[in-house]
Amino acid sequence: QVQLVESGGDLVQAGGSLRLSCAASGSIFNPNVMSWYRQAPGKQRELVATITSGGSTNYTDSVKGRFTISGDNAKNTVYLEMNSLKPEDTATFYCNLRWTVYRGPYRYEYEYWGQGTQVTVSS
Repeated sequence: QVQLVESGGDLVQAGGSLRLSCAASGSIFNPNVMSWYRQAPGKQRELVATITSGGSTNYTDSVKGRFTISGDNAKNTVYLEMNSLKPEDTATFYCNLRWTVYRGPYRYEYEYWGQGTQVTVSS
């Protein structure tokens, strides 16, 4: 069974920085994609940043230039460095791991979520 454990969430003032970590354990398939999502109260969960096991990254527009996603394949850990934080970044941040396995004509999708870590940015 795959488990994802996030850490690093905290209360920080606007303009501050935080580093989130997500450690994955269990039987993990490569290649895979690890992502950070966030969900603010009353809002839908949104994709923040993604990194593939090959190192390709993508970001939602609102965090480009402020957030950096990185990964350590040897440790099965992904990080989210967040700088210049704004009150609107306040949310619960979730780690996501997914991969696809092809067996003959069949395609199997696997997806796992962490429990979330709270980030609160005060103005």
